[in-house]
Amino acid sequence: MWKKKGLIYNVGGTSEWNKSHAQVPVADVLLDRIRIYYATRNLSGKSNVSFIEVDKKDPQKILFESKTPLFDFGKIGSFDDSGIMPSCIINVADKKYMYYIGWTTRQTVPYQNAVGLAISEDDGRSFHKLSEGPIISVNQKEPYFSGTSYVMFDNNLFKMWYLSCIGWELIEGKPEPFYNIKYSESPDGINWSQKGKVAIQLHSDEGGLASAAVVKQGNLYKMWFGKRKISGYRNSRENSYRIGYAESLNGIDWERKDNLAGIDISDTGWDCEMISYPYIIDYESTILMLYNGNGFGKTGFGYAIWEA
Repeated sequence: MWKKKGLIYNVGGTSEWNKSHAQVPVADVLLDRIRIYYATRNLSGKSNVSFIEVDKKDPQKILFESKTPLFDFGKIGSFDDSGIMPSCIINVADKKYMYYIGWTTRQTVPYQNAVGLAISEDDGRSFHKLSEGPIISVNQKEPYFSGTSYVMFDNNLFKMWYLSCIGWELIEGKPEPFYNIKYSESPDGINWSQKGKVAIQLHSDEGGLASAAVVKQGNLYKMWFGKRKISGYRNSRENSYRIGYAESLNGIDWERKDNLAGIDISDTGWDCEMISYPYIIDYESTILMLYNGNGFGKTGFGYAIWEA
């Protein structure tokens, strides 16, 4: 079971670029601390990336807080001209690869996402985008959009589990996206084979699965992810995001076991209405989950520790 330890951080709204939300926390374990990247929103509601650093032994003890955003928005018309959110970070030789979500707006539907890649050569303090275009985007098998991704280097392959939109529907007169979690592989972490392989499928009453977080223990792959109902998830406690769970023996074919997720909303407080966007790190005999609570990160992010 996960034992909740409390809130780590919430944006104080002290500047125009960092006005609200601390969403989709992504952790990088360093020698003496944990660096946590997160998405924050400006006055116009557009997301950018910032980070804090916390004590390994006491993640609620903040050691450093960045005062500037990590990225510029993409050029007008590009996949990330309207927002950027972190999704996963991994070490590749002496560099760090950050996989991120790019946002752009549409006319017939509110938005479109794609997965971009940014690279750091100074241990994660700054990043440069690999290209103006995404590394995971629409194609003939996945025609809508792709979002949150989790990447692991395993058995000499880069493996990715990512949100994939499978269509939009008008619900109560407004377009709503439906998305599941798909799987892809890459020899270098840059060029990916998008074959439309579904890893986690929606249940009949669900509208979205997001933010896969995968841990490999022995020969068993374990995944925690966000899940929501078809409608009412923005303002209904019953239909809002929860955290699901699945297991796999090969990382490709998964069996959902949501009853073993080991974590749920609280009775009161910052995570009493929704809980989602898990990110899991395993270090020094500790398994830690970062996650968001109410309002899609409006109340910040906290953490839980796995206790067998």
